[in-house]
Amino acid sequence: MELADGRLQGVVSSGSDIGRVYVSSVEAGTYAFSCSTNNNRPCGGARGAFCNHIRALIGEAVLQYGAERVARYLKVDVSGEQTDAQGLTSAMTSTRPAQGDRSAAAQVFSRFLRHLAYLEFAPTTAPVPEMHWFPTTGAVA
Repeated sequence: MELADGRLQGVVSSGSDIGRVYVSSVEAGTYAFSCSTNNNRPCGGARGAFCNHIRALIGEAVLQYGAERVARYLKVDVSGEQTDAQGLTSAMTSTRPAQGDRSAAAQVFSRFLRHLAYLEFAPTTAPVPEMHWFPTTGAVA
């Protein structure tokens, strides 16, 4: 998952089919949401409200980035509410957000597959050309 392009977006595994994943997103400010399978079929649970995939995405974002950072990025006012995943979700759903555009799903899924490919590399301490954008700091001799 990532906070990018004005959205919280990411890939969430299906709870019922090990071979299926969902590309889910929530827009900052409007909380317009989108959820579809990796082959661009709409999520059956995201009809008029956040589905379980989006709720899981918010929960993982709070674990990774912290509730305050996620709330700030998505522009969620949580004053007087719980500052956790449930509180953020509640604050966003209370605005009755619209279903958003699914056009970014292909880009998000493509990035996910590219990152997933790095798991297939053998462990090494040598430089990896594909990851050249990471600065070399604190090299140990």
